[in-house]
Amino acid sequence: MTGIIEFFKSLPKKKCAKCGNAMVHEKADCYGNVCDECDYPGR
Repeated sequence: MTGIIEFFKSLPKKKCAKCGNAMVHEKADCYGNVCDECDYPGR
């Protein structure tokens, strides 16, 4: 079981597909790859 846990711990942080910045707040209930700043509908 520790092999799986170590695997997920070693994954790199997600980056936004539009701006390339690290996603500080990953959205747990979706698999989106766009940060909140780029996903804002007013932009």
